[in-house]
Amino acid sequence: MGQPAGPRTEADFAAEADSATAADSAAGADPDTGAGSAAEAASGTGIQARSLLHDEVDDLVAAWRAQRPDLDVEPMQVLSRISRLARHLDIARRGAFADHGLESWEFDVLSALRRQGPPFQLTPGALLRATLVTSGTMTNRIDRLATAGLVRREPDPRDKRGVLVTLTSRGRQSVDAALADLLRRERMLLAGLNAVDRQRLADLMRILLAPFDAPL
Repeated sequence: MGQPAGPRTEADFAAEADSATAADSAAGADPDTGAGSAAEAASGTGIQARSLLHDEVDDLVAAWRAQRPDLDVEPMQVLSRISRLARHLDIARRGAFADHGLESWEFDVLSALRRQGPPFQLTPGALLRATLVTSGTMTNRIDRLATAGLVRREPDPRDKRGVLVTLTSRGRQSVDAALADLLRRERMLLAGLNAVDRQRLADLMRILLAPFDAPL
């Protein structure tokens, strides 16, 4: 009898992904769109192959089912994986931002301004709504970003008592570089999915999240 299998590593999954891609190519499948032969689509061999994958959530769910057979632990199949992916994404985000001298909150504020397009301005109130923090926290963050030369305050021509927070050239360069790095890391997190699967997953996640994002 062979030795028990040890913990699966990222290299194991990468090897499986390479093998699956090679198999798809041999069968005439497009590695990006996932389009293969009609016979393969009818038999569902691609789905069967993926079902052989095993992760720690499978072990977690199996253990709870054994210990609490009276409970339906099916939600863990989805939400525990989302939770674990969120931790991996947080690591990727912090790494991308740190490489460009930014903290996560700094990127959040700068990206809110960058998405506006020229002249890259928002009121402090609009930044509050975009980043979901308190007024005192936002004031402190704007102060720190202004001191670092990433944003500047300007009078609001539409409100004599108001100000506008404007992204500086340095701030734009920093957020653009950090975004490019973040997207590269996010693509790595999604490397196990082809284009069709990524779109399908995005559609399912939209259905799941839409009720939470809807106005009260």
